[in-house]
Amino acid sequence: MDKMDRRILSLLQVDGRLSNVELAEQISLSPSPCLRRVKRLEESGVITGYHAALDRTRIGLSMTVFVEIRLENHRDEASQIFEQTILDMPNVLSCHVISGAADYLLEVVVESLLSYEIWLKTVQKLPVVKDINSNFAIRTVKTAAALPLD
Repeated sequence: MDKMDRRILSLLQVDGRLSNVELAEQISLSPSPCLRRVKRLEESGVITGYHAALDRTRIGLSMTVFVEIRLENHRDEASQIFEQTILDMPNVLSCHVISGAADYLLEVVVESLLSYEIWLKTVQKLPVVKDINSNFAIRTVKTAAALPLD
């Protein structure tokens, strides 16, 4: 990946709807080589897809909760059961294996405290879960709109 590829990625992170012609103009490259570069970035897996960024509050998901989970044990079977359950939960935006007191850190979005309670009860029923710690976001200061490429 060279400087031109990084410039393409930076621009597409800000506006994934840029046409190839607009993108080519902004990086001072003709459309054909620009398109080849974008296709190569897609085929190599650097660009994994395109999506619309949504305002959580405007679509009714006004509550964000960061949830720390500790499992009963660290056997592969426990992790697999937990991770498969989480993968099937659309309200879980991210799930990270972490070090420290907890085993996993989840970002969960819900409509309300009642919705979170319902979600929480589902997770509590998992036999592999030992402990759950919920941290409610008061206000968002920054969300990553783009990855740093410099």
